[in-house]
Amino acid sequence: MDRMKEKDKFLERQIHELVEGVEGRISLNIELPAHTIQLHSDVPYSAASLIKLPILLEGFRQIQERKLDPEEVIPVTQEDKVGGAGVLSHLSPHTKVTVHDLLTLMIIVSDNTASNLLIDRMGMDSINGMCRLLGLEQTKLNRRLMDFEALESGVDNHISATDAVKCLKAMENEVLFQLSSRESMIRILQNQQFYQKLPGSIDRNRVFTANKTGELPGVEHDSAIIRYNQKTVYAAVLIDELKDSSEGSGLIMKVGKCLNDYLLT
Repeated sequence: MDRMKEKDKFLERQIHELVEGVEGRISLNIELPAHTIQLHSDVPYSAASLIKLPILLEGFRQIQERKLDPEEVIPVTQEDKVGGAGVLSHLSPHTKVTVHDLLTLMIIVSDNTASNLLIDRMGMDSINGMCRLLGLEQTKLNRRLMDFEALESGVDNHISATDAVKCLKAMENEVLFQLSSRESMIRILQNQQFYQKLPGSIDRNRVFTANKTGELPGVEHDSAIIRYNQKTVYAAVLIDELKDSSEGSGLIMKVGKCLNDYLLT
C-alpha cells in the first residue's frame, strides 16, 4: 500500500473512532483526492440552513441566464422579516438590499429573511429544479425558513451528506457555471462568519476553507471545501437527535482538525 493510501485509511479510522461515541444520529461524506469516507451518507436529514446551498446555486444560475439581476434592489418590509440567524430582521423597516447582497447574507450570516426573499423571488419550483439538475436525490425545499407552522405539520426541508458535497462541488463545475459565478460563490462561502465547526481547528492562515453550517434544536451540520497546495477535500457532517448540541458541534470541529492534519502532513 502506498503512502497516500495509508494516509487515507488512517484518516478513515480516525474519523470512525471519533463518531463511535456520539449520542446522536450521524452521517458524513468526505471526498479526499483519491478516496471517499462515508457513513450513512445518503440518509435524508432535516436540512436546517444547508438548504441554502442549492438556493445559492440556483441564484447564480438565474443570474447567468439573465433571469435575475444581481443589482436588482429588493425592499425588505417588516412583514418579510423572520427570526433566527441573520441581520436583516434587525435593520430599519425601509431597508433595501440587492439580490447579490441577499445571496451573500444568506450564506455568510445564514440570514433567514434574505433566504425567504430569494425563495420568493426565484420560486421554490426553480430551486427544486436545480436540485434535480444536480442529481440531489435526498434534497428538497418544501417550506420557507422559520416556518414553524409548516414544520409542526410535518413539512420540512431535507438534504443528505452526499447531496451537500454535490452542492459544494457544483460551485466549481466549469460546465454549469462561468468563471465569474464560480469565483463569486466560493468567495461568499470563504467569507463565512460561522466557522466554529469544520474550520474551527483548521489553520486558516495556511489552509483554505469555504463552508456553510446548519443548526436547529438537536441538529448540528457543516459542509466545507478545504484546500491546501492543490489538494482539495469536500466534507459534510450531519448530526441530529442530539441532547447536547455542543457535543455535535465539538465533534464536527474534531473531524475538521483531522482533515487539517491530513492535508498538512
